[in-house]
Amino acid sequence: MPETRFGYLLPTRDQTVSGEHAPHRLVEYAVRAETLGYDSVWAGDSPITRQRADPLLVLAAVAQATRRVELGTAVLLPALRHPILLAHQLGTLDRLSGGRVIAGMGAGFPTDATRAQFTALGVDFATRGRRLEESIEAMRLLWTGEAVSFKGEHFAFEDVSIAPPPARPGGPPVWLAGGGPALRRVARVADGWLPYPPEHGVYAKEAATIRETAQRPVTPALYATFCLDDDPERARERLRTSIERYYNAPLEFIASIQAMFAGTPEDAAAWLNAYVAAGARHIVVRFATGDHDAALEEFAGRVRPLVSAEVRS
Repeated sequence: MPETRFGYLLPTRDQTVSGEHAPHRLVEYAVRAETLGYDSVWAGDSPITRQRADPLLVLAAVAQATRRVELGTAVLLPALRHPILLAHQLGTLDRLSGGRVIAGMGAGFPTDATRAQFTALGVDFATRGRRLEESIEAMRLLWTGEAVSFKGEHFAFEDVSIAPPPARPGGPPVWLAGGGPALRRVARVADGWLPYPPEHGVYAKEAATIRETAQRPVTPALYATFCLDDDPERARERLRTSIERYYNAPLEFIASIQAMFAGTPEDAAAWLNAYVAAGARHIVVRFATGDHDAALEEFAGRVRPLVSAEVRS
């Protein structure tokens, strides 16, 4: 069985919520994650709804400060951008990082706040799924480095090329978020799958659907939130404080749609092993904490070794 890989989500949104606004600290966290053996570093995207530092600019800085970790977006909303500009940005970032970019993308979760973000940027929310697919198709053409033309329902251009081309032929791998009806899109166009189902049984069923229908190899990943504490009750209360401040919504609602764990490191490993057994191979970890240095070390030292041990057995 392939070894499970681990990624770390930079706390771009957490900084905004706390009023810190210190992008240089995000780069320091990324360097620390690489030193501790994490395999990837990720940044989220939401210019208006859940404000944070721009993910591609942050990852460009991280690219210069690191040498090994992959650099992922969790996740970009291509429907808010023109595919020529986004292909140019991602291609440049991939070149800058020596081919370490993972283009994590999504259509946008159907909430009033997300709809308002699309409205503010002049994009019809109802078209987001088709815009996402058109963007991926157009960007893959542009990443060839050749002059290409594209005509879709929402985007069209003729005889366009971008430079520099990505470091990797064909451009960065595209990982898509989503479950349920979105699985058809994942199987049809994605190189990776980055969902967050709150139950490992659901993950197993959806992963099987992708394996059976995918038109290319798809890396099965998982996006999960952790709040670790040797006192499980204290961990739960810390998780509540963090999540409700982050989303401005009750913990119970967010936990009903997103994978998240609060408790001891040992129990966290057991919880994760159920997802690994269900097929997850790249775990993107978001920490619900105010001390990311300590959380990075605790997860690397007390959780990851137990997950790896389970995989090897």
